[in-house]
Amino acid sequence: MNSPSPAIVEQAAVRRLPRPALLLLCLAYLLAGFVGRSPWKSEDIASFGTMVALARGTTDWLAPTLLGMPSQPASLLPYWLGAWAMQALPWLDPTLASRLPFMALLALCLLATWWAVYYLARSPQAQPVAFAFGGEADPMDYARAMGDAGLLALIACLGLAQLSHEATGALVQLCGLSLTLYACAAAPYRSRGPLIAWAVGLLMLTLGGAALMAMVLGAGCAVLGWNLARIRPDADAARFQRIAIVALAITLACGVLGALLAQWQWRHLLSDNWLQWRGLARLLIWFTWPAWPLALWTLWRWRRQLWGSQLALHVALPCWLAFVALAHAVTSHNPDRALLAGLPALAALAAFGLPTLKRSFTSLIDWFTLIFFTGCALVVWVVWIAMQTGFPAQPAANVAKLAPGFEPSFSWFAFLVAIASSAAWLWLVHWRAGRHRAALWKSMVLPASGAALTWMLLTTLWLPLLDYARSYAPMVQRVTAIVKAQACLQSMGLTRSQTAALLYHGNLRLVTGQESNSCAWMLVDPSQVSTYPINFKRWQLVTSVRHPADRKEDLLLFRRIGSP
Repeated sequence: MNSPSPAIVEQAAVRRLPRPALLLLCLAYLLAGFVGRSPWKSEDIASFGTMVALARGTTDWLAPTLLGMPSQPASLLPYWLGAWAMQALPWLDPTLASRLPFMALLALCLLATWWAVYYLARSPQAQPVAFAFGGEADPMDYARAMGDAGLLALIACLGLAQLSHEATGALVQLCGLSLTLYACAAAPYRSRGPLIAWAVGLLMLTLGGAALMAMVLGAGCAVLGWNLARIRPDADAARFQRIAIVALAITLACGVLGALLAQWQWRHLLSDNWLQWRGLARLLIWFTWPAWPLALWTLWRWRRQLWGSQLALHVALPCWLAFVALAHAVTSHNPDRALLAGLPALAALAAFGLPTLKRSFTSLIDWFTLIFFTGCALVVWVVWIAMQTGFPAQPAANVAKLAPGFEPSFSWFAFLVAIASSAAWLWLVHWRAGRHRAALWKSMVLPASGAALTWMLLTTLWLPLLDYARSYAPMVQRVTAIVKAQACLQSMGLTRSQTAALLYHGNLRLVTGQESNSCAWMLVDPSQVSTYPINFKRWQLVTSVRHPADRKEDLLLFRRIGSP
């Protein structure tokens, strides 16, 4: 006997979120962070440097390097996308051109998440309880409202903001998993579209640095689809099983392709360090907020539909994908980037907890969100005013201490965008506090809009400060002020991101590897001085170049003795 659905939803609660408002929110979230900023430290600038090398033809497409330094292991597609965009749009700024494909990937991720939750909500086991005298939610209207809620839950996740706006493999993996989620959710209703999404999604995961996760996801989802076809009386079992077989064949093909292109990468074993596990737990709590508490609530309220003959696709599928993404993060060297791929599945789980929430809990979510994001917006505005005017004095002093040498600038465009975003937030808070009919997605409006507001303010008002603190531009400018542009510079022990920054920001001619006689200048990482055989009788230390916002990152600049 099937367990009753825990969702009790009236028709009045499934009205659609106004499409202009939803599209404007997605567009604002999409553009902020991609447009107008410099490449930031670590993987963002390193990936950009490899893309430039590919676009200029100075490295191999199947084994891209940056001046001989290998790129991120088992990741090809991100570099290809950026290099193809730069070659196709040579008149455009290289940083913006390289980000256009990734903007499309983020838009595709948001779209695939909406459709995935929509199709999951259409399944019979996900439908709300039918009322004795009618008035329950229409299945199609219910599915659309749940799609809106799932999309808002994804945008609300705090960890989505920065990493989804970087041109790296993390965004490729995010899009690949969202397409896989859509493919499995839509398989009971469509054939060709889900199979195409399945192939593209697994290919993205395979060539984006997560080949093992792609194979595990593919095999697990195929087995899940086969079992659902066997236990669901409403499904066309033969058609369902044919789709599962084709999906498994696509999975094996992606695995073979990954092996041919050397994309397989085994993760290291689990750590036995308690501090690392504690750090991972903290990351999981804030990175996936507010989706994770709602996802746990979903698993509890829909627990009867999670086992045996009661297995329901709308709970089992996102639960499986989220579990694989979490395992991928636990065994990864970069758990935050690996965890990013699991956000669409967590958002889908969170959406199905909304129809079962009590009004007191939704009010708690609203009040917490209102206080938190309003406080964040006030902090951004107060610090920006302090940077521009010097008042209040304490925030201005803090900025001067954390980013010494930073000179604030004023932009009318950024100021007007920030004003418009803040005004929209105030209007939304006023609307939410009013007496309106309840809607399933209503509890996710403030979290999603608050996350978008904070990200918009950071990437407009604080963008010059963030570029100064999170890019290598100030550090490279200190180097070029001494060695001048186009100078030959020997580099020893520099990272890929530092090398890419010297090439992009400094326009320098770099020579890596062993000591060379062709360069008058040498830049060395202090921690690598003992690693390289440097004849210090031929070099004179000129200065130590430190990043102004990172006291732990500095480089030693040497000049060859006897050179001008």
